[in-house]
Amino acid sequence: MSHLLARYAESIFWMARYMERAENLARILEVHETFSHDGGGAKDWRPILQLNADERRFFERFKVASAENVIRFYVLDAENPTSILAGVRAARENARILRPWISTEMWSHINIFYNQLLALTPQDMAPHALTRHCAVIKEACQAHTGITEGTFYRDQSWFFYQLGKHIERADQTTRLLDIEYHKLLPSLHNAASLLDFVQWHAVLRSAAGYHAFRRVYPRGMTSASVAGFMLFNEAFPRSVMNCMRQIAGLLMRVRSQYQLRGGNDSMEVVDLILAALEARPIDQIIQEGLHDYLDWLQLRLCDVTSGISRDFFGGAPVVNDA
Repeated sequence: MSHLLARYAESIFWMARYMERAENLARILEVHETFSHDGGGAKDWRPILQLNADERRFFERFKVASAENVIRFYVLDAENPTSILAGVRAARENARILRPWISTEMWSHINIFYNQLLALTPQDMAPHALTRHCAVIKEACQAHTGITEGTFYRDQSWFFYQLGKHIERADQTTRLLDIEYHKLLPSLHNAASLLDFVQWHAVLRSAAGYHAFRRVYPRGMTSASVAGFMLFNEAFPRSVMNCMRQIAGLLMRVRSQYQLRGGNDSMEVVDLILAALEARPIDQIIQEGLHDYLDWLQLRLCDVTSGISRDFFGGAPVVNDA
């Protein structure tokens, strides 16, 4: 790839990741406000910080992980690089670089979306209003996806957009499952409680997977069935397996269809991940340690991103930026 094209490809890749990340975070915040409670019935906001590895950054600025503080930190805090505002701002800056490559509709929508976020105040984001505003943010991200699907030219840039989207989805699914699973870990060996059911319900809602899960499991809900569904179900768009299948196909096509050199290291890691996903059933993974399994997946996804950056964007290896 030429240097200019590599720069465009990188911007397309990260624009997709940032928009996917913003939607995911809005979904998690909305579901957490609606469904998630600790053992005493109160909402515990610390898991949101753990999900994004933000505890140190957060507590350098706030003393208490209250609803107000966490919502401010993750929605409107321009200084927090993992906030929705910062993510959409980064997506917009990448879109600005891509003005010659993306449609007017794509640019206009992301620009309007960013300015709508800028217009929100801390008072707008009070906990009682969080669900309404998160729904608006989700719809804006989904509108971006629809506009992109309908207007983005299907050349090699399209493949890098899709690569970014699916890598981000896989990463977010592993993070969500890891944190929520650990929160429920003390009760896994006991009889399932109503609280456990509500928490797993929240996990599926956070991944936009509840209705899809019910098509496979019309009745009942266990830790193994939810974890297995989110990891392995190839018909579920946000499952790790589905995302990795997509990534494998995209890498093959971008290499063969456009004769682009590079990508061998990323392909090898993708094949390694797929082999691991196919090797063991969920019950065995849980018995041997789901956290270690998910941690390994997250590190390998970082390796995939680093390989893509090194081979196609001409940059240094990328480390996990969340």
